[in-house]
Amino acid sequence: MSGLLARDLVVVTGKGGVGKSTVAAALGLVAARRGLRTIVAEVSARDDVSRALRGEAAGREEEILPGLHHLSVDPQEAMEEYLFDQLPSRPLADLLTSSRTFTYLTAATPGMRELLTIGKVWDLAQAERRTGEHAYDLVVLDAPATGHGLAVLGAPRTFGEVALAGPIARQARTIDAMLTDPARTGVVAVARPEEMPVSEALELERALSAELGVAVELFVANGLLPDRFTQDEAARMRAVVDGAGGGAVQAALAAHERARAQRPELARLRRDASAPVATLPFLFSDVLSPDGLGALADRLERVLT
Repeated sequence: MSGLLARDLVVVTGKGGVGKSTVAAALGLVAARRGLRTIVAEVSARDDVSRALRGEAAGREEEILPGLHHLSVDPQEAMEEYLFDQLPSRPLADLLTSSRTFTYLTAATPGMRELLTIGKVWDLAQAERRTGEHAYDLVVLDAPATGHGLAVLGAPRTFGEVALAGPIARQARTIDAMLTDPARTGVVAVARPEEMPVSEALELERALSAELGVAVELFVANGLLPDRFTQDEAARMRAVVDGAGGGAVQAALAAHERARAQRPELARLRRDASAPVATLPFLFSDVLSPDGLGALADRLERVLT
């Protein structure tokens, strides 16, 4: 298999509220359909993907659909796993993880939580995992919003440069090598076709290239509203509103205007982005359902090779 799904890790990021979790889940569904043992990893103990696909929170690491697994990464648990793996004795690891002072120091170290988070994700993508669990063909990371997401991806390089020697430095450089290897890691930037999300996605692309040498492989314009009316139809509807009025007509016109406002922003994204742009429709539902995600996966599958 070639293309985005041939990577070991796909990182999905973008401005908060643009539907990153939705896109990550849809990508996971596409991969599972193609026979890849796939896991979607969320951060900060979130479980949006599991709730959308199964209706409830998943455990630490479990299968939620055939071939599709889920994990919510907890930095504290990631630290405990790392200590148990690195320290010579289990009692010493237990002592440190139970120490309030050690926990405070770890939390106060700039970038440590980000390093522990991406370190756990890195482990998921290894053929031989630290924890001894089964390997995955593909890991889809539902990364934090743009600024924090960039910090998570950049944490290994920062630690590798600051800690010149020792196990943390070696581990950080190993993780950074995978994250910056285009054969192993791909990045998907998600944006609503609106001014601020599009600008932030394009800025993310520039920052990834400048700071990490990483390219965005796919942009996803999520939540594209349908064109409902022609210009003539909209003009006749405005005449109705200007005359007798009508709440339903006004609401329909407002939706029409929102859809029209998205088109130039979608065109700007396509013009200025250096990677292909896929579009996903707006789902008219308050709750993301398996059927809705399945429909989005159908759309994504057409653009993924």
